[in-house]
Amino acid sequence: MATDSKTKSLLCLKAAIEKKAEDPVLLELKDIASFTDYFLLCTGKSDRQVQAIAQAIEESLKKKGIRPLGQEGMREGKWILMDYEDVVVHIFLGPIRRFYDLEGLWIDAPRIELKKGVEIGERSNRSEKRDG
Repeated sequence: MATDSKTKSLLCLKAAIEKKAEDPVLLELKDIASFTDYFLLCTGKSDRQVQAIAQAIEESLKKKGIRPLGQEGMREGKWILMDYEDVVVHIFLGPIRRFYDLEGLWIDAPRIELKKGVEIGERSNRSEKRDG
């Protein structure tokens, strides 16, 4: 079943939020990277929650006939990377997310504003550096 990248990213986001993922950020990379359309970044409070978020995303997409091309970090649960080709999901423990700062690395990528009810809103071009 073919699913467009925007819909796929929303399915991932919804599954992550249902497992209480914190600080979800959806970056649109279509115009600045050739390897994917979206990055979903989110945080879990423990390695078990990080693993549960990844499992929920995997199950949600599997129901739609979508399987990851690759997956790394499930055993450790510190940083799980899930490659769905046009959507790449990064699920972190808080300190790991802060250390690698992918939001800072991809500062020029527009952020998709997340609205209540897990809808994709307007893009915001967030090129100013965050404090913190």
